[in-house]
Formats: sequence, C-alpha cells, structure tokens
Amino acid sequence: MRFILLGFMAWLPLLISAQSIINPHDSLGYHCSAVVFEGDTIPVVLFSGVNVLGNKSFHNSSEARQWDRLVRNVKVAYPYAKLAGIKFNEYSLKIAGISNEKQKKAMMKQAEDELQAKFGDELKELTITQGKILLKLIDRQTSNSSYDIVKDFRGRFTAFFYQSFARLFGYDLKVRYDPLGEDADIERIVILIESGAL
Repeated sequence: MRFILLGFMAWLPLLISAQSIINPHDSLGYHCSAVVFEGDTIPVVLFSGVNVLGNKSFHNSSEARQWDRLVRNVKVAYPYAKLAGIKFNEYSLKIAGISNEKQKKAMMKQAEDELQAKFGDELKELTITQGKILLKLIDRQTSNSSYDIVKDFRGRFTAFFYQSFARLFGYDLKVRYDPLGEDADIERIVILIESGAL
C-alpha cells in the first residue's frame, strides 16, 4: 500500500497543475512548488536521491567480526579521504592559474610539506588495511587514483618513485574504487556514515 501511495505521489505533479506557495506568516517567505488535490494545496519537495539499505545479514560470527573490523577501518580512513578530496579541489584551483612549471612544483612541494607536518604522524599510525582503504576512498572522493594525483601534481618520476616504494609495503597507488563490485561493502559503510547511521 505504501509503494502505491509513493508511486501516486511521484506522478501527482504531472497530473495536477503546480502553483507557488508563499507562507504569509514567515517574514522571509518560503517558496516551493505545490499541487492542488481535491481542493487541498500540497507542497512538493524534490529530493536529490535516497539510499535504501537493508540490514546486513551474516552467515556466521566470523563474517560479523569481519564486518565490524571493516566498519572500524573505514571510519578511521574516511575523514582523511574526505579531507584529501577537499584539498585536491583546493590545490587544483590554485595551480590552474599558474603557467610557470617551477612555481607549480614549488607550490605543490609546500602543500605536501604542510600536509605532512599536520597529518604525517596520524597517517603513519594507520594499519596496512586502513591505508589500502584510504587509497580507495581517495579515488572515490577525487575520481583519480593516488598515482594519478601524484603524477599530476609532482610529476611522473615522483609518482613512479612513490609507487615503487608503496609496493614494498603491499600498497598500490594505482588501485581504483569499485563501489558496485569489490568495494560494495566499503560503499555501503560510507553511505551509512554520510547519512549519520554509523
């Protein structure tokens, strides 16, 4: 019954002419679309998207422990990935206006030193698993692998050096995020974190 009602409400704006509502009691006024249905004016608010996730089920206690461990690791790595996305956009805008390669490299070196001073000790305390999750989440936040980010900001040689060094410790800077496949559980956890459910 709920699905029928929701389906009907979704098509309602197309079936009935819309009008604008102004709340006369609000000094600023509030504007939204509305429909008239059987003499009643009903406000219509459109949402950009809703994620519906069922409860996670486990076959045994081992799977439940693995899930709890993954949740804990994603909770540790996600804030750093979010910050990486913000800084990536910030630095991309800064270097976009600079045509001199020497100035670009100097700015990126300075940014790297600032981030290292601020977060270096915290990042060193990440476990290998948390580090691998962080690399994937950075790709999720920026739509670029960590290797591509280093290559774009610091050059091919530095990216190759970092990739070679990372390989010694079991990391791959070229790893890509796959929210519908291998990383579906991580995506589920991130959605829960962003919605405030975790």
